[in-house]
Amino acid sequence: MKPHSMSLRRKTVRNLVPLAILFAAASSLPAQTVASDVAGNGGVTRAVLAGHMRPWAIAANDLGRVDASLTLHHVTLLFRQTPAQQADLAAFLTDQQDPASPDFHHWLTPEQYGARFGLAQSEIDYITSWLASQNLTVDSVGRGLTTLAFSGLVRDVESTFGAEIHYYNVDGVKHFANASEPSVPSALAGLIQVMHGLDDFRLRPMAVKALNPSYTSLITGNHFLAPDDVATIFDIAPLYNSGITGKGQTIVVVGQTQINLSDIGEFRTYFNLSANDPQLVEVPRTTNPGISSNDLPEADLDLEWSGAIARDASIVFVYSDDVQTSVGYAINENLAPVITMSYGECEPLSGNADLTLLNSYAQQANAQGITWISSAGDNGANGCFGGSSRPPSGLSVIAPASVPGVTGVGGTTLNEGNGTYWNATNNSNHASALSYIPEVVWNDSVANGSPDAGGGGASVFFAKPVWQTGPGVPSDGQRDVPDISLPASNFHDGYLVYTSGTLEAFGGTSVGTPVFAGMTALLNQYLVANGLEKTAGLGNVNPRLYTLAQISPGAFHDVTIGNNMVVDCASAACATDLVGFNAGPNYDQASGLGSVDAFNLISAWPQTGAAAKVPATLQLTSGQTFLQPTDSTTLTASVTTTSGATPAGMVAFYVGGISIGSAELTGSGLTATATLTATASQLSAGSPEAAAYTDPSTNASLPTVAPQISVIYSGDGAYASASATQTVYVSSPSTMVLSSLLSAASFQRNFSPGMIVAAFGLNLATSTPATPGSPLPTQLAGTTVTLNGTPVPLYYVSPTQINLQIPWEISANTSAIVKVAANGQTATFQLPIYPSAPEVFADANSLLVPYQTTGRGDTIYLFETGDGLFTTPAVTTGSVPAAGNLSTTVSNVSITVGGVPATATYVGVPTWSIGVTQINFTIPPTAPLGLQPVVVTTGGVSSAPVLITVAP
Repeated sequence: MKPHSMSLRRKTVRNLVPLAILFAAASSLPAQTVASDVAGNGGVTRAVLAGHMRPWAIAANDLGRVDASLTLHHVTLLFRQTPAQQADLAAFLTDQQDPASPDFHHWLTPEQYGARFGLAQSEIDYITSWLASQNLTVDSVGRGLTTLAFSGLVRDVESTFGAEIHYYNVDGVKHFANASEPSVPSALAGLIQVMHGLDDFRLRPMAVKALNPSYTSLITGNHFLAPDDVATIFDIAPLYNSGITGKGQTIVVVGQTQINLSDIGEFRTYFNLSANDPQLVEVPRTTNPGISSNDLPEADLDLEWSGAIARDASIVFVYSDDVQTSVGYAINENLAPVITMSYGECEPLSGNADLTLLNSYAQQANAQGITWISSAGDNGANGCFGGSSRPPSGLSVIAPASVPGVTGVGGTTLNEGNGTYWNATNNSNHASALSYIPEVVWNDSVANGSPDAGGGGASVFFAKPVWQTGPGVPSDGQRDVPDISLPASNFHDGYLVYTSGTLEAFGGTSVGTPVFAGMTALLNQYLVANGLEKTAGLGNVNPRLYTLAQISPGAFHDVTIGNNMVVDCASAACATDLVGFNAGPNYDQASGLGSVDAFNLISAWPQTGAAAKVPATLQLTSGQTFLQPTDSTTLTASVTTTSGATPAGMVAFYVGGISIGSAELTGSGLTATATLTATASQLSAGSPEAAAYTDPSTNASLPTVAPQISVIYSGDGAYASASATQTVYVSSPSTMVLSSLLSAASFQRNFSPGMIVAAFGLNLATSTPATPGSPLPTQLAGTTVTLNGTPVPLYYVSPTQINLQIPWEISANTSAIVKVAANGQTATFQLPIYPSAPEVFADANSLLVPYQTTGRGDTIYLFETGDGLFTTPAVTTGSVPAAGNLSTTVSNVSITVGGVPATATYVGVPTWSIGVTQINFTIPPTAPLGLQPVVVTTGGVSSAPVLITVAP
C-alpha cells in the first residue's frame, strides 16, 4: 500500500506569515488506510468569507474579468467581535433604553465604543501591515475600531482576497462584482467578519416622482404638500409656537451624489423659510460622485424636508459614491444625533455581508445616542420587485429599514372622503391644510402593474427584537417593518421639492423618512430645553415608540384601512397573484404603528426615572506617563458629582477594547476614586500605536507605543454614567505582544488536549529558525512557551507567530495560562481547555483535504486536530508515534455527510503526525448529491463543517 503523508507547509502571502506547521516525511500509514494520496498542501491557509456573492453575478451575465487598470476605492472591512463583546454590546444597548438601568441614555463616544466593543489596536496594526504588504493603501480606520477602509488596484485586491472581479451586464447596465466568495488568510479569520466594496452595486433611492404636480385643486382633488401643510396635519405647529424649531440641533442626511445648493435655497425662499444652507461633507479618500441624475432628487428632497420640519436645525449632507460609505462615516465621526437615509435594497439582494455591516453600523450608532431613520421601500410587500435579475417572486422587506437599530418608515395616503380639510386657496406660505386628515395605507399600484405601495413585512435575516411587542405585532420571531408611516402617495399628496431648478412633486417612503427625522430633532430639542436630557440624542427610538403605542395611543394615528398588496413577481408582466398585508387596529405590517401626532408624541416621550440621576464626571490619571517594558503604573479614576451622597459602584478599565480589570469606588463627600495597577506589557498588548515620546530630562525623542486607556463608570440608581480616556507611552517598539491564540485547523478560539495551536503577536522571537524534527523542542531561537508552567513543544517560531502543541497531559475543563518568554520579555494569554474541540483540515475554499469529490459508497479519509481522543498505546506529547497501529475506538467518533451518518472504519494517529488524527470513513449510499458538509463529532462536540462534492 502506498504511504500517505500530510504536509502542512508554511505558505508566505507577500510579507504576511500565516500558519506554519511542518511535518517530517511520512512512512506507511496503518493497514486501514485507503489507497489515495494527500494532494499538496493539507493545511488550512485561507478562510472563506461567506455572504458576499451578488445574485446578479452569474455566468449568464458575465462579461469577463475587469481591466487591470481598475482601482477599487474605499473597500471596507468589518472586524469580528468576540462572543463576549457581542453579549456585552447586546446587554448594553438594552440597558441604554431601560430607565431603571445605570446605563440609561449613557451614550459613548466613538473612542469609548472602540475601547469596549472594537478590535484591539495590535490586531488592527496586524491587518494594516498585511494590507500594506499586498500593495493596498489603508484609507482610514473607524474611530469605533470596528471598520477599516482601503484602496488599491484590482489585481492586488483579487490576489489578496482570492476572488476575481468580473464585469456583468445587468438589465443593460455594465457593473462589476466579485465572481466568487472572497477569502483571507486563516490567521485573520477571527478578526475580519465581512467586507463591502468589491462591487459597484449600490442601495437604491426610494424617491417616486409625481406627474404634472399641482395642488389645492378642487377639480382633481389632489393636494400636494408644502411644509406648513405637514406642520398642520401632523400637529407640529404648536411646537413651533412654543419655540421648538430645531434650534441647536443637527441632522445628517446621507447620499451618493453632489448637489446644487441653489435648489435648497430656492425651496426655502419659496416657502418663506429662513436661509439655512446645509453643510456639505464629502467622505475623505473616496471617489467624488459628481452630480448623479438618479440620486440628485433624493438628496434634494431629503435635505429640503428634514430642514422644513426642523426649521432652525443644522443640516449636514454627508456624501460619497456609495451611501453605505456615507452612513458609516457619519456614525464613526459622530456628526449628529439624527441620521436620515432614504435608500435601501431588499434583503435577499443586499446579501448577508451587507446586512451584517449595516447592523454593526446601527449598533454603534445606537450606542453613541444616534437615531437612524430609513425608508421601508415603495414596492409594497414585494421589496425585490424590478429587473430581470431579481428574485422571481416572494415577500421581501427593505434594508436598512429592517435592521432592528433603525426606525423604518412606511407609507400612507391622505383620505379626505367627504370632509373639508383644505382651504380653497393657498396662503402666503403656499399651504392650505386645515387640520389632521384621515389616512389609509398607501397603495397606488394598478392591477398587473408596477408596485407603488408602502414597504412592509417580516425580515428573513433579523430576529424579533425584545422591544417589538404589543397588540397586532405578529408572533413570527422576525423583525417586522415598518415601525411608523407617513404620507407617501406621489399621485394624491406628493411633497413639493426643488430639484434641478424646478419645483416638482415627489412621493414614496423616501419623503416621510426625512420628515420624521425632523420631528426627532424637535424631540431632542424639547427634551434638552426642559432639562429631561443633558445632551441631544436618543439612540434607538423604537423601544419607546412601541411602549407609547400602548400607554399613550394619542401619539399615533392608527391606520386601519388599506393594504400593501402587490404583484408576486419580479416584473409587471409575470403574474397577477398578489402578496402583502392588510391594515388593522394597532400594529400591522402595512402601516406599522400608524402615523404620528408630533405634539402628542413629544409631550408623552419623557420616561420615568430618566431625569432622576445626578450628573457625574470622570477623570483618569496615570501615575506615570512614560513606562519602561518592566514598569507598572497606578491608574486612578475619580468620579465627582454635584450633589447627593458619595458616588458608589465600579469603574471598568479597558485598553484597546480589552478589559484589564475593574475597581470599586471609595471616598467621601462628592468625589470617590478607584485605582488599578497596570503593567507596561498589559498596556502595550491592548492598543499599541507607533508614537514618539520626548523625555523631559534629556529632551530625547524615544520610540514608544502609545496605548489609550479608557474607563467607564456605569453609575448607580442615583448617578449618571461617565467615561474618560488617558494616553501613556511605553518603551519601546520591541515590547512583546501576545495578541491572540487560535486553533490551527479552523482558527477558532476552542482548545483541547493535543491540539495544534497558532499564537500571533509582536516580538515573540528574535529569528525564524529551521523547522525542527521529532521530538519537537521546547525552545526555538531562545523562545519558550509554557502552559500552566510546563514547557510545551514548538513546531515553529517567528517574531509574529508561534505554532505549538497543547500537551496531552493537560486537564480538560480548566483555564490554562500560556506564557511566552523571549529575549528577556514575557507575555501571557488565558485559554479555556475543553475535553474535545475537533476541527477538520480543509483547503482555501473550505473543501475537504485531500478529497474534494467522492462518490456514494467510497471510502475516503480526512485529518483533524483537537479531538481529545486518546490512543493505544498513548502518544507522547511533541513526538510522532513510536511505531505500530496507533488507533482509538471507532465508536468514540461520529461523522455525517450532508447530515447523513457515515461509518468510520478507522480512527488513529499517522506515524508522521504530531497532533493530527486520521479518520477513514465511507460515504453513505443515501448521502445527498452535490456540495455537502462533512462534520466530525467527538465527545459530543461537533467540528465546523467542511465541504465535499458527492457524486452518484
